[in-house]
Amino acid sequence: MNATALSLVLVAAVVHAAWNLAAKRVSSGGTQFVWLYYTVGAVLLLPVTIVLLIAENDRPQWSWLLAAVGTSLLHIAYGVVLQRGYRVGDLSVVYPVARGTGPLLSVLAAVLVLGERPGPLGLVGAFLVVMGVLVISTGRTAEDPRAVKAGILYGLLTGAVIAGYTLWDAHSVTGLGVPPVVYFGLGSVLQSVLLVPGALADRAEVRRIWREQRREVFLVAVLSPIAYILVLFALTMAPVSLVAPARELSIVLGGLAAWLVLGEQNAVRRLAGSVIVLSGIAAIAAA
Repeated sequence: MNATALSLVLVAAVVHAAWNLAAKRVSSGGTQFVWLYYTVGAVLLLPVTIVLLIAENDRPQWSWLLAAVGTSLLHIAYGVVLQRGYRVGDLSVVYPVARGTGPLLSVLAAVLVLGERPGPLGLVGAFLVVMGVLVISTGRTAEDPRAVKAGILYGLLTGAVIAGYTLWDAHSVTGLGVPPVVYFGLGSVLQSVLLVPGALADRAEVRRIWREQRREVFLVAVLSPIAYILVLFALTMAPVSLVAPARELSIVLGGLAAWLVLGEQNAVRRLAGSVIVLSGIAAIAAA
């Protein structure tokens, strides 16, 4: 992977861990919280999207809109399932399982379906990342075993959706040539619109979250688009089989945040897994 793509992915990982920490603090939010941060993000991105559409050398295509519909549906599923996982499980269980399952499935699909060949060193790096995730996620941080099982289940479901939108988005920004910022901006607007019925089903909850946790809404609304737009640009420079696992530096940061900020346990296991993840990222960087 070239240095520019890797730099974009690593910065995205830091930002991604930060917004997930903010989202965990609103574990009772559910669909209403997801709608709020999608809507605020869409409002902030809309002027930029319009300017870029006007300034774009290539004329907008209908395929761009269809691609945005696909990514909006997948990201809605991601946001709702992830927030549900944070409601029932620990950050240090849900987050690493989700982030580890996603790149594993993405790499497998990229190799088996898209015909990508990341090379032996890249595959070793991907393997190390996944192994590090498993070391982190096998720690028991919840007293109730049912909470651990629920966290793992929702982490796996989230990871499957991550793999789906990673592959879809890679095809959209490379195969269809949709500009990354325009692509994400259109998707954000559609995500907000499609989630309106779910949000309005509990207007009191929407008002409560906006009143009590507006800061978290704005943090996620700003940081989430920044993180993923950086990844979209990286996907235009490097294959998905390398970009997907390299993003998982965020697992290390998220695990440390769960320990230092949220007070979750199993620090030794988490740090050991983090070293394995960093080894994998180093191998990917050299691939």
